[in-house]
Amino acid sequence: MSFLVPCPVCGPRDVYEFRWGGATSRRPTPGAPREVWASYLYFRDNEAGLQEEWWHHRLGCRRWFLALRDTRTNELVRTFWPPAPPDRAAAPEEAGP
Repeated sequence: MSFLVPCPVCGPRDVYEFRWGGATSRRPTPGAPREVWASYLYFRDNEAGLQEEWWHHRLGCRRWFLALRDTRTNELVRTFWPPAPPDRAAAPEEAGP
């Protein structure tokens, strides 16, 4: 099934230009037990409805971004940039003039 993905940089493009990166999830801490890591890596809920996902524009701007997609229809409701990590948001070297 083909559909358009609205890249935040390049605009609407054919889905075949992109790589789906999976649903967003919280990464376990480095010292987490094996069972927690196994669940994070291999088990997915696979629920029908809206899902926040990672997408990579591999044949365009080559940037990763987030998309809110309805898994029942493949409709992309919106695309957006991930929020900046708290430690980078306040970095003085990135502040404007």
